Amino acid sequence: MATPRIEITFCTQCKWLLRAQWYAGELLQTFADEVGEVALVPATGGMFRIDIDGTAVWNRKRDGGFPEITDLKRRVRDLIAPEKSLGHADRND
Repeated sequence: MATPRIEITFCTQCKWLLRAQWYAGELLQTFADEVGEVALVPATGGMFRIDIDGTAVWNRKRDGGFPEITDLKRRVRDLIAPEKSLGHADRND
């Protein structure tokens, strides 16, 4: 079975590498058994996107800024492992 590839495309002009790395680490830690790869893709022009196998999960311009990590994990989970519990991230407090 093929495992998903997550791409985090970030603007180098905006110095968003550290943010992209942090998201990548969080996703790898949470979805270690479900993800095949997390790739960091440098870009320009204010771009910050997170895609899974070509499906847009987050787009800074469309979704307004950067995701809260719990929201991002929920969106990723819903696409690649809908049965997976995220513990406290699943609560709506």
